[in-house]
Amino acid sequence: MDSLEKQLICPICLEMFTKPVVILPCQHNLCRKCANDIFQSSNPYLPTRGGTGASGGRFRCPSCRHEVVLNRHGVYGLQRNLLVENIIDMYKQENISSRPSPEQKVDQPMCEVHEDEKINIYCLTCGVPTCSMCKVFGAHKDCEVAPLNSIYQTQKTELSDRIAMMVGNNDRIQGIISQLEETCRSIEENGRRQKSKVCEKFDHLYAILEDRKREMNVKVNAEQEEKLSYIRRLTRKYGDHLVSMTKIMETGIQTLEEPEMAVFLQNTKPLLQKIAEASNTSHLERVERSYENMDHYSVSFKREGRALRNIDFARDDDDDDDEEDEDEEAVDADSRAGQTASGEVDSLNEALPPLLPPQPPSTRRSATSS
Repeated sequence: MDSLEKQLICPICLEMFTKPVVILPCQHNLCRKCANDIFQSSNPYLPTRGGTGASGGRFRCPSCRHEVVLNRHGVYGLQRNLLVENIIDMYKQENISSRPSPEQKVDQPMCEVHEDEKINIYCLTCGVPTCSMCKVFGAHKDCEVAPLNSIYQTQKTELSDRIAMMVGNNDRIQGIISQLEETCRSIEENGRRQKSKVCEKFDHLYAILEDRKREMNVKVNAEQEEKLSYIRRLTRKYGDHLVSMTKIMETGIQTLEEPEMAVFLQNTKPLLQKIAEASNTSHLERVERSYENMDHYSVSFKREGRALRNIDFARDDDDDDDEEDEDEEAVDADSRAGQTASGEVDSLNEALPPLLPPQPPSTRRSATSS
């Protein structure tokens, strides 16, 4: 009983715990009133709620000096240790029953077989209390017996030790629960961190693809503008030539309407010479066949598609030489196991094919004279 009573002593008031009993994160117990007194002495300038604990704050455990951080409920936010409270009630009840007042007479149980005999011995063989008559004449005459008070003290001590052991086991279990809760918080935090790193890696991959797309489109646009500029310039030349021929044709129609033969003959020779010159289109360039074709800028991403579909988390035995991207930040060795697909991103950047070189500029052949 003495060992159990020591387990139930508050380290502040040095008396048996007064309910409610609160359990600290370090698994030590305090009376809530004592915890409130320690908290107020450690935080004299914090406002209180009607004389009770303040909202938030911290104090140190008197047993192990572990810092206890309170939430907005103060000491009322600490968890109650119902097991210790129940043990205190049982202990007090046991003391009251084992130490009756002098004026009270304790009724001693009587033997069921010998109704006039009190139970005063304990049968060690059968493990039950009995009376002396049962030992002499009854069912326990061949059994080994012992005085009732010696067995009582032995079993009472054993029960007290078992209860004390349960208190210690409860403290250990509370510690394990706290560790498991901390592990849950660590898993959640690590999961959020790793998902953020995965998103960063994929954003970097998107940026690489966007840069390559922009570079490829720039090259296509450059040749497109060059060809369009040439075709538009050639269109203007043919247009100017058409206007010149139209004017000569109008002049010829007017000459045909000339009634004077002498005037007609004077204008006919230079007009025929102009018509012959205008009909000659050998000085005008002609477009090469399939000049408008841009198929030489075709690309194929089959190999890169397979690489993208095979993106996965990095393994411990991956070769670090694959990570050659100068823009990649250095990865800490302690968190390398959680990095996501870093080798695949860098290898894919290296695997993107360069643009197919454009065909040599089309030669512009001069048209033969018509």
